[in-house]
Amino acid sequence: MRLTRIYLDHLPEPGALLPLPSRAAVHLTRVLRLKVGAAIAVFDGAGREHDATLETLRGECVEVRLGPGRPTAAPSPLSITLAQGISRGERMDYAIQKATELGVRRIVPLFCGRSVVKLDAGQAERKLEHWRGVAISAAEQCGRADLPALAAPRRLADHLASARDADPAELRLVLAPQAGISARQLPGTPTAIEILIGPEGGLGDDELALAALAGYTGLRLGPRVLRTETAAAAAIAALQALHGDLG
Repeated sequence: MRLTRIYLDHLPEPGALLPLPSRAAVHLTRVLRLKVGAAIAVFDGAGREHDATLETLRGECVEVRLGPGRPTAAPSPLSITLAQGISRGERMDYAIQKATELGVRRIVPLFCGRSVVKLDAGQAERKLEHWRGVAISAAEQCGRADLPALAAPRRLADHLASARDADPAELRLVLAPQAGISARQLPGTPTAIEILIGPEGGLGDDELALAALAGYTGLRLGPRVLRTETAAAAAIAALQALHGDLG
């Protein structure tokens, strides 16, 4: 039987008694209705995972006893960064959720020319916390013991400027329906890829030109124009199937 998995940001040594944060406590006791003695798994988002036993249920106090370590799947040999144009509500959540499930190492939310979502500093901080929760829930569900690094939202122009100083071994791609090459035609056997995807409405011609100047290669997924959240999942899955751990 598959164990319920819970993320905790810090795991001490086996045998320790750990209080659960309210989100996890509510999920275990009110949603799943687990009882004292129930077996679960806990992971720290950095690759460690342990067995645990539900030991205390006292009002809002829920504690687990940490057990021995559990084997975890190795990260994909293909390190993927998703540079995702910020889209509205559930669309952005979906892109982050599926990117996490598909093994992306890093996610960079970007404000683009056609981004409908506008955030001030406080809103951006709250939105980042929300997106982190989406990634955590996805990792809990899919069996992943590490979390993707989630960068603070930034302007596309700033991201492209910094990309010029990035690892020269990283293959930088930008999705564009009119691009000349497909995922199967990528040169060599890349081990690190960044995929840049626009928001609703895609990237503007000026943004595509700036991406090209920053060293990005246009990538075409196929004959159909995909929604931004679909494009992210499809591109990551194709790259993982060709060069990563899907197959």
